[in-house]
Amino acid sequence: MQQFLTYTDRSCPIRLAELPHAEYTAFFETMQTYLASGLRCAHYFATPDHGGAYTIYAVLLDDETHSVRIGTATAVAAAPIPSLTAIYPAMHPFERAIAETTTIRYADLPWDKPLRLPYDRTDRSQNPFNYPFYSIEGEALHEVHVGPIHAGIIEPGSFRFICNGERVLHLEIALGFQHRGIEHLMTATDNRLRQAMLAEAIAGDSSVSHGRTFAATIDALAGVQTSPRLAIERTIALEMERVAMHLADTGALCGDIGYQLGQVACEALRTITINTTQRWCGNRFGKGLVRPGGSYFPITAATVESIRTQMSDVKRRYLEIVNNLHATPSVLARFEDCGHLEMIQAEAIGAVGPAARASGLLRDLRSTHPFEAYADLAHEPVTETTGDVMARLNIRCREVPQSIDHIMTLLERVTETKPSEKPVFTQALAPASLAIGLTEGWRGEICHVAITDSDGRLAVYRIKDPSLHNWLGLALAVRGEGISDFPICNKSFNLSYCGHDL
Repeated sequence: MQQFLTYTDRSCPIRLAELPHAEYTAFFETMQTYLASGLRCAHYFATPDHGGAYTIYAVLLDDETHSVRIGTATAVAAAPIPSLTAIYPAMHPFERAIAETTTIRYADLPWDKPLRLPYDRTDRSQNPFNYPFYSIEGEALHEVHVGPIHAGIIEPGSFRFICNGERVLHLEIALGFQHRGIEHLMTATDNRLRQAMLAEAIAGDSSVSHGRTFAATIDALAGVQTSPRLAIERTIALEMERVAMHLADTGALCGDIGYQLGQVACEALRTITINTTQRWCGNRFGKGLVRPGGSYFPITAATVESIRTQMSDVKRRYLEIVNNLHATPSVLARFEDCGHLEMIQAEAIGAVGPAARASGLLRDLRSTHPFEAYADLAHEPVTETTGDVMARLNIRCREVPQSIDHIMTLLERVTETKPSEKPVFTQALAPASLAIGLTEGWRGEICHVAITDSDGRLAVYRIKDPSLHNWLGLALAVRGEGISDFPICNKSFNLSYCGHDL
């Protein structure tokens, strides 16, 4: 069996020459063995090689040993190759992306529809308006199409429902209307600051999460070791982002069922949280706060006191809201037993983050692959078992006070460490090397993979937002529900259009 490289120290790059390499057949067998043993795929992509061949990169996570395994293979486009998706459905977004953007073809890929219709797709005749939606024939059935333009400020996406009366039989989601080309933009410039700002724009509500993932990836390639103070600051920023977005989601769910007290109270607490972030770095969403090598906004005594005061108040008031939610029968009646994503489904599609934890899956990089200051926090993931809208809400209800407790613990440790350095934008990157950034954002697992050329320039930059895995979870959760329950199912996942549409 072709052995993958076990990568335990993600603060250092890997020389490309050290990566195990195999022909696709042997690689395919190894992937089957690893996936069957419980390893899961964090990233999987192909880059063009010479003479019409491609190099496939696989990044697998071993949650038991807290390690990462990496392997590569050569795939020649001359003949179709076997599909892993046919055996492990969680591989579907990766193989669909490969089929869409390369000349590689799969012999048995069960779902070869476009994933995101990127600007560089090989079949230019495919576009968002001839997307091959699934259909079911029947006199009692009708279709409802929502989007791509929505009645609000959300980004474009199409939702095609097949219904029997009010009951949803099938939902298919089509994204890919923006063609942003962010991965290409990352390699089209050598300006490290511009790259950092692009990372923050991958998903604007996850600026800290994606910004931190980029910074960690570049720090590894540059050989820059994160100082204890910087690790603490980044972790506090991540947890504040989590608190703010969980508050927003709680409020949005309340708003969708007409529970206005919960909505406005959560909106007020979210405002307090993001305004606290703004006092720290000048931006409510934490843009500019995380940079490679250091920080322009080292945490000060005044910042510590501001965060401590405001977050203590947010926790106290949020727990009151949570108590009211759980004591209101009309709220429980709408959220309970609605929008089920069973554990077996979540595992099959590779669900991550709160959506996975609400279905009983322990998917939390803060625990299984600790980074920054999480290794010293002994983080205990919050899980639920019912997998319904209420479970996904309860994950947020329990994680907000937990995140605030983490913040308070880290604030106590700030004074024990030296101030962080200024950001570094001019460090040379290791040539012909690969580095991986992993972050548990508030939506779930984020993975960035960077590959440099022989001159140390970024040649490949691949991004995975957690929404890539979880959009299919939303489509499964709404089956059998009334179409009027789609808004709360959708809000309970709160997935990113732009994070998917790279």
